[in-house]
Amino acid sequence: MCRYMAERTTAGAVSSEPLIELRDVYKIYGEGLESEVRALDGVNLRIMRGEYVAIIGSSGSGKSTMMNILGCLDLPTYGDYYLDGELVSSLGDSELSEIRNRQIGFIFQGFNLISELTALENVELPLDYQGVFVANKRARAIEALEKVGMGGRLNHHSNEMSGGQQQRVAIARAIVTNPPLILADEPTGNLDSKTTADVISILRGLHAAGATVVLITHDREIARNADRTVRVLDGRIVHDSAVDGKEDI
Repeated sequence: MCRYMAERTTAGAVSSEPLIELRDVYKIYGEGLESEVRALDGVNLRIMRGEYVAIIGSSGSGKSTMMNILGCLDLPTYGDYYLDGELVSSLGDSELSEIRNRQIGFIFQGFNLISELTALENVELPLDYQGVFVANKRARAIEALEKVGMGGRLNHHSNEMSGGQQQRVAIARAIVTNPPLILADEPTGNLDSKTTADVISILRGLHAAGATVVLITHDREIARNADRTVRVLDGRIVHDSAVDGKEDI
């Protein structure tokens, strides 16, 4: 069990211990070839437990590659990634899968709901992977859906819900295991302005309740909702408000 489950950060407080640490991380495609691409080029980053951080950059900047590594969906070519003090960049596929399931809640732009399943069944999926008993699983999934205002849509399928409602279900699925880290990858990219504001409000509420939130976005207005911004360009961090001070992003 991750330490966070036993020692959850006080709501709204930032710990002095890093939850995330990238040390001299490179992600290189076609290494040694003329077409070599350095998607990440020597990145160093520490995110403390309890922070709300926006990683901002344009298409091709490297922010999506960074998100994949932070989410244990990919491994660096070189360098080390520590999550909650554990060197995860050296782990195998099954161990990475276990970490993703227990320690990371993912929110994607495309929702990634399974259309054949109801909202409730989609949210129960991460608990299935953890082997949670049926009665407890159902109660926890309902509670998560109620937290995001979807308690009245338990038995609806994705084709019966708006984009905003689908994203709320996706958020419920992300938080149902009570993970220490929420990774939100362009979570408002397919939403109108009102629904975008609702989703940002939910993320802010999760952070206030003690979660570490990392928001990946190209949208400067969305990034301004975070407490800290990290700007990525050509695979490198070119500005970090925690180090360099605030800037007009």
